[in-house]
Amino acid sequence: MESELKDLNSKPAKPVADDGSGEPAHDDASGKDDRPLLKPDLAPQVSTEELQELEKKCAAYVRRDAYGTMGRGELTVKEKVLLGLALVTLVPIRVVLAMTILVIYYLICRICTLFSVPNRDEEQEDYAHMGGWRRAVIVQCGRSLSRLMLFVLGFYWINETYRIPSDAQPNPTTDCKDEGEEEGTERPGAIISNHVSYLDILYHMSSSFPSFVAKRSVAKLPLVGLISKCLGCVYVQRESKSSDFKGVSGVVTERVKEAHQNNSAPPMMLFPEGTTTNGDFLLPFKTGAFLAKAPVLPVILRYPYERFSPAWDSISGVRHVIFLFCQFVNHIEVTRLPVYYPSQQEKDDPKLYATNVRRLMASEGKMTQSDIGLAEKRVYHAALNGLFSQC
Repeated sequence: MESELKDLNSKPAKPVADDGSGEPAHDDASGKDDRPLLKPDLAPQVSTEELQELEKKCAAYVRRDAYGTMGRGELTVKEKVLLGLALVTLVPIRVVLAMTILVIYYLICRICTLFSVPNRDEEQEDYAHMGGWRRAVIVQCGRSLSRLMLFVLGFYWINETYRIPSDAQPNPTTDCKDEGEEEGTERPGAIISNHVSYLDILYHMSSSFPSFVAKRSVAKLPLVGLISKCLGCVYVQRESKSSDFKGVSGVVTERVKEAHQNNSAPPMMLFPEGTTTNGDFLLPFKTGAFLAKAPVLPVILRYPYERFSPAWDSISGVRHVIFLFCQFVNHIEVTRLPVYYPSQQEKDDPKLYATNVRRLMASEGKMTQSDIGLAEKRVYHAALNGLFSQC
């Protein structure tokens, strides 16, 4: 078992950066490649005992809801009946409504961008810096329709908690401010969030309508491509060998600095973990979001559940969407922490900055800090496929 998993983990991966962290991903523990995480032909044959041992190491990706591992667990008769009823009643309604919302927003974006030239910077292209009524319509409609989309998916209410900074805690930047500048008035350059599901994006769109990091291929998708350009997404492509290519970190750093200094610039939304978890753990943070030395706004997301977990950890996309649509009520809890102002030491050391923000979020969100990453997730998913391929 160990040798098979090591062989799998050592296979060369095509470098691509798309982890929401703002850093190029390489073929290492923090990297990401184009291979699907749940691809059956990569699955080694494993036993139940071996899988249980692996689950202890990869606890951040283990599903423990009523649908079981990979959403393939044995369901009770009652659960099967409820699932069947939802499939023929609730799911069609939600699919139609969700597609209607998507098309409506696409048409709004199309109308607002007519006769407008997108901003172009090397490999980037977006409408995020478009001003006037067009930008206002795109942002307000985007926020409203994102919230409506969440409502259609069963998130009828969102429990948001705002943590107030304690007066007893000194601001780390007090000594670094110019005379006359008010403490704590700096605008955060980036929103930092734990990553649990693709639903995170919908929430953040409804809340602050920020720019995200996305694959370059997203820009070419029907409907979604134009919407991503209106969001001002930073597109990621395979690493360029050209000497004038700034890289993802450089682009993200510039955008974070701009958002920090310019109130009209869209904020950057980054998931520094680089992949999704089951929501109970917090993976190591990459430093891409902290290189700009700007303040950040930490946001913690949780998805309480009784039957199906909205976390996208170790379940295929198709199963996840179907089960999510079948669940009548879904829940989301949001904790918004005070803006985190880095000390001079943290500005000089992005790793220290990232580590301290991660420690704060883990403490406030009651999450366990885990040292594993995407490589372990890939191995765990392959082991799951190996187990189920024997069934």
